[in-house]
Amino acid sequence: MKAMLFAAGLGTRLKPFTDFHPKALVEVNQKPVLQRNIEFLKSHGITEIVINVHHFASQIISFLDENNNFGCTIEISDETEELLETGGGLLKAKEYLFDDDFLVMNSDILTDLNLKGLIENHKKNNAIATLAVSDRESSRKLLFNDENRLIGWKNLISGEQILTDKNYYKEFAFSGIHIISPKLFDLIEETGKFSIMKSYMNLMTNNNIYGFVHNAKLIDVGKPEAIAQAELIFI
Repeated sequence: MKAMLFAAGLGTRLKPFTDFHPKALVEVNQKPVLQRNIEFLKSHGITEIVINVHHFASQIISFLDENNNFGCTIEISDETEELLETGGGLLKAKEYLFDDDFLVMNSDILTDLNLKGLIENHKKNNAIATLAVSDRESSRKLLFNDENRLIGWKNLISGEQILTDKNYYKEFAFSGIHIISPKLFDLIEETGKFSIMKSYMNLMTNNNIYGFVHNAKLIDVGKPEAIAQAELIFI
């Protein structure tokens, strides 16, 4: 299985570090999170990786070159002209990902999630996408029915909500990790700059999009206080 790491974001919550560096190179215990996630993927046998770049893209490319891609085959999806968000970035990288199911992961997520279980769940459900989710605090939640099929989304702060089945749902927070079938590329109608969540919301009624509930350790290191927390867990 191939994987895509989203590493193009501006990382505004990590200023002043991101005034001079890409967020993917922020360090947890003296090791950049990008390196940690490449090694995490390698530990699960994933060695073909696509990385998208935008903010200080040359620093990421140089870091990979200096470390011989950490023994992986790495393709760069260049978004230096325009930051395309998760959906647009995924479409731009289509040429590298069209031939089989693939994993997508935010580069600023650190986890010990067992990817084998996620992959098996995806294949069992014949899903076009399977989203790793957990019961934790978040301002935005994904909504699922009793079979863990995606049926909605809501913003706990604004009250905004999208829901296809009002009779029953469970709330979980998205973990920033998903398995995607290449069939998704033919179903996405959005173009340009957009969130993949927008596509999931448009497709969930007529397509198999499932949640995979886990209890793994998971930290979003997109803000300074989370780095200190991550350093207690990810040595």
